Amino acid sequence: MSAAPGPSQEFPQRVATFAAPASLEARGIGLRAARAADLDWLRTLYASTRSTELAGVPWPEMAKRAFLDQQFALQHAHYLRHFGDADFLIAETAHGALGRLYLDRSRAPHVLVDISLLPAWRGQGIGTALVVHAQALASAAGQALTLHVMHANAAAQRLYARLGFIPAEAGQTHLAMRWSADGAGSPATVS
Repeated sequence: MSAAPGPSQEFPQRVATFAAPASLEARGIGLRAARAADLDWLRTLYASTRSTELAGVPWPEMAKRAFLDQQFALQHAHYLRHFGDADFLIAETAHGALGRLYLDRSRAPHVLVDISLLPAWRGQGIGTALVVHAQALASAAGQALTLHVMHANAAAQRLYARLGFIPAEAGQTHLAMRWSADGAGSPATVS
């Protein structure tokens, strides 16, 4: 069940294609701008990122899906409102979409807004390649790169730490992390 995209749900259209890292292009994975037609698929992708969290919740499947649809709509509206100048990108092969990369390069520092992959594509180095690509773009622009990761997502935190991100600030639900090409980040203020 999905609502037709309204003006507030539309993705900004600045680029039709976006250069993917060579390591992904060699595997037949490219990046393109997200479109309103992707919203149903993006809703499914979002649900896949929350499936483990909701597995133990004793709700009927319809209630879980309604909850996830609502949460996706709120997240989507938030991203468009607060990161309207971001590149909203879909990672895909010739067979279909496999993930998303939302990257805001319009501000200093750059912001890795969101990166998500379908479960079948996780653990294959795709997420790492996308983050490293975002780091290279930030470095080329003389910018640092920041992101927020959920406290409960230990695997993502380990990935970001391995790629040189350092904790910057701990919020109630998310940890802010920062990377810069010179290795200098904000002093850790995580408690």
